[in-house]
Amino acid sequence: MKKKHLMSIASICIVILGLIALVYMPNKTKSDFDKIRPTLFVHGYKGTVNSFGHMLKRFESDYNWGNKALVYFVKNNGAIEKYNLSKGKKEPVFVQVIFENNRASFEETAGWLAAVLADMKAVYSIENVNLVGHSMGGIVSLEYMKQYQGVKFPTVRKFIAIGSPFDGIYSEEYFQLNRDPAATDLHPDSPALQFLRERSFPEYTQVLSIGSTGDAIAVPESIKSLRTIIPKDQLEEVIIDDLHLSHSGLHESKLVDQYIYEFLWQDQIE
Repeated sequence: MKKKHLMSIASICIVILGLIALVYMPNKTKSDFDKIRPTLFVHGYKGTVNSFGHMLKRFESDYNWGNKALVYFVKNNGAIEKYNLSKGKKEPVFVQVIFENNRASFEETAGWLAAVLADMKAVYSIENVNLVGHSMGGIVSLEYMKQYQGVKFPTVRKFIAIGSPFDGIYSEEYFQLNRDPAATDLHPDSPALQFLRERSFPEYTQVLSIGSTGDAIAVPESIKSLRTIIPKDQLEEVIIDDLHLSHSGLHESKLVDQYIYEFLWQDQIE
């Protein structure tokens, strides 16, 4: 009888421990995911899945730096489609953001990016992220950080702008070919660019800006104007002296890959 009583107590303890595990396991998983600090990759004007696609493939397959866990596809009407690709094996986690309307204004695109980040916090309990933006993707990321702050959104700890013309595109010929809301915003001295100089920049975000002397779209002078927006002690700047490294070539450059790695993950992975 005593033996049966002890077995019953043991069974009850096992059940209780199982229930505790079920209750706390999701929180632990979310906590572990948050510690990884996901990095979002945001394409630029007229960008597609290919804008960061090859870079992320290198990060995964060639360097073993992490895995592409999520793809967010934002439709023209702002609706979000999500594709979970997480292999659950490596860190950091990469998140690719793709906008169906890749010619929308800074303001509208920043709003879509905000919706993505709000979803990440609500669904995955993400508290901290990194942002990497190419060209207009860097500008939109900056607008997001200035316009959307609060408990609804994750905190951006590190931000990398690659070939982002923060003072606009100086080529008049460029605007003869491109006429849409995004192109309007990319004009030097546009109201959208002036807005970037308003409101304070978060003091907890470290920034790396990367450009190239071979970039005819985001010329070094326009890239360097970020100095007037970001406090000196929060900004690192790299202008690669290579006349053959073009605007679109920046996200295909292994040297740029290395700068990203050193700024975001070197201490975390090694």
